[in-house]
Amino acid sequence: MHVTTQILDADRSTLFMHDPKTKELWSRVAGGVGRKEIRFPDSAGIAGSVFTSGKTLNIADAYKDPRFNQDIDRKTGCRTRNILCMPIINKAGRALGVTQVLNKKGGPFTAEDEKRLKAFTAQAAIALENAQLFEDVMNARNYNESILKSLSNGVITLNAERTIIKVNEAASKILRVKETDIIERPAAEVFKGKTMWVLESIRDVEKTGTTDFTMDTDLELKDGTTVSVNLAVVPLINIKNQPIGCMLVFEDISNEKRVKGTMARYMSKAVVDQLLKEGADALVGSVQEVTILFSDIRSFTTFSERIGARGTVSMLNSYFTEMVDVIFNQGGILDKYIGDAIMAVFGTPFKKPEDPDNAVTAAVEMLLTLRSYNAQRIAAGEEPIDMGVGVNTDEVVAGNIGSQKRMDYTVIGDGVNLASRLVGASKYYGASILISESTFNKQKRPRIARHLDLIRVKGKEKPISVYEILDFHTEETFPNRTAVLKLFEKGYKQFRKRDWGYAAGTFRDALNLHPGDVASQLYLDRCLKYQANPPDDSWDAVLTMTSK
Repeated sequence: MHVTTQILDADRSTLFMHDPKTKELWSRVAGGVGRKEIRFPDSAGIAGSVFTSGKTLNIADAYKDPRFNQDIDRKTGCRTRNILCMPIINKAGRALGVTQVLNKKGGPFTAEDEKRLKAFTAQAAIALENAQLFEDVMNARNYNESILKSLSNGVITLNAERTIIKVNEAASKILRVKETDIIERPAAEVFKGKTMWVLESIRDVEKTGTTDFTMDTDLELKDGTTVSVNLAVVPLINIKNQPIGCMLVFEDISNEKRVKGTMARYMSKAVVDQLLKEGADALVGSVQEVTILFSDIRSFTTFSERIGARGTVSMLNSYFTEMVDVIFNQGGILDKYIGDAIMAVFGTPFKKPEDPDNAVTAAVEMLLTLRSYNAQRIAAGEEPIDMGVGVNTDEVVAGNIGSQKRMDYTVIGDGVNLASRLVGASKYYGASILISESTFNKQKRPRIARHLDLIRVKGKEKPISVYEILDFHTEETFPNRTAVLKLFEKGYKQFRKRDWGYAAGTFRDALNLHPGDVASQLYLDRCLKYQANPPDDSWDAVLTMTSK
């Protein structure tokens, strides 16, 4: 612009660049205005007219042209007399901006001035495109550098001669070396001895031109330590599809990553993160009070026979995915799958006061999720499924249990067995969710529930009270719920007092309001049985479950 001003014998020259994001022209180089930046719409004024039309304007008297914006003069303190304005066009024919030369000394700009400016703008277009290309290359380089820096995986790039060209921070950390110690060194000097297998992987990639994966392999480092890694060696090619080297991607799977990868299969991310923070000591065997949740699919054997092996596997995969997400969302951990059953635990490895509440909430959410899941199955022409859930709170032994080669974090004890028995008992009562008195008494959140019975499960002598959770029901699935629960409670009290006739009448009233209430029907049948054959004085109203 300085040379343009001199050659055309003018006061000043201005290069206006186009900003496509804001649709403005702005002063890249503006002679005579100091460091001020001028911006205006790309269709405004003389410059805007030239930019949008792509045609040169040679104006002898600027103030007589209505397109001239006199505010610019007022802002800059300059007096514009004549103007030569020309678009800057690149090789593709796209306007990059305009060049504007002001105030030719001794008269208006001539045709010769236009030729000279055209030559200058052609050079300016080339310079601007080169500058933009350089900026794009630098941006791409900085972008790639940022990616490499942010990656948790280690990355090392080699050229065609197997010389190390680039090492990111993660690679330096994994290999326990400084970047400057291995940069520009042959790979054979870095990977030797017990790490020679890395060099062999590089040779395989050079030979085949395909990526080579080495999974869960120990990498012995220079300082004598060992790190477990997954390694991917990726071929690098240029735009002509010619090999120019390779890239080594190291994933550190030792310690935290190995634990996290394993535990994330049956714990929520929040629990895994806390476990990593606390350390492996949290998995050492200990006695803990936990809440155990068991669920299973009703009549699974006959159901699986109807839909076949493939249908069964597909159904279980989708069903487990839905249910385990609910368990994780409530802070539980997946202990194991047992066929069609799920065992989950709340309160280990880290205990929270709300564990019993979370377990019961998970049970309710599982039933609600099942309702949506069945709607999808029915819409797809598939048979819906039914499920039962049992929940119990008790002290258990928790820890890593297994063999030297394989261990699982789990819980064992009578409390686990009781939770499993409650699933079986729920079928007898026609209940979808059955919880023990220990869980019921430790809840802090209000629930819609009823005391169902006093039972003695198989393998236990001491009877326990069991409760049915009914939060998930609607008026359609459990009509007249409030009235039925009041009648059931009244009938149960009279049943315990041996007033069989009164209790039977109350249970009949409950069945009139909800004919499908299995529990009311069971007690009505018991009342009629005891009316005909009253029990002896040792009767304690406890029902002994003879099956699991």
